[in-house]
Amino acid sequence: MGKNKSKTSGNSGKHVIVKRKGHFEEFSEMKVYGSCFAACLSAHVEHTQAEKIAAKVSRAVKTWAKKQGRVSTDDIFIKTAEEMRKLHEDAAFMYATHRDLC
Repeated sequence: MGKNKSKTSGNSGKHVIVKRKGHFEEFSEMKVYGSCFAACLSAHVEHTQAEKIAAKVSRAVKTWAKKQGRVSTDDIFIKTAEEMRKLHEDAAFMYATHRDLC
């Protein structure tokens, strides 16, 4: 039986994302956390609050991604921006408008 890069790899719970250039990569909650945290700091959110926002957003995106199976980086970007908007408009704006900087 050949290897299948579908929604998940076996029972490991690892989820595959499709990168912008078409290759596959394992979903990284830490990448979502880091970009959210950086956007919060850029929006002058206090450090502790930035950590809380990044943790909530990254958990929500991870939960969502598990339900979706295979997702693109654009899907993750849109979902992350939506979740950030619920918690902090200015940080969400920084995230959405500085995609390649965060």
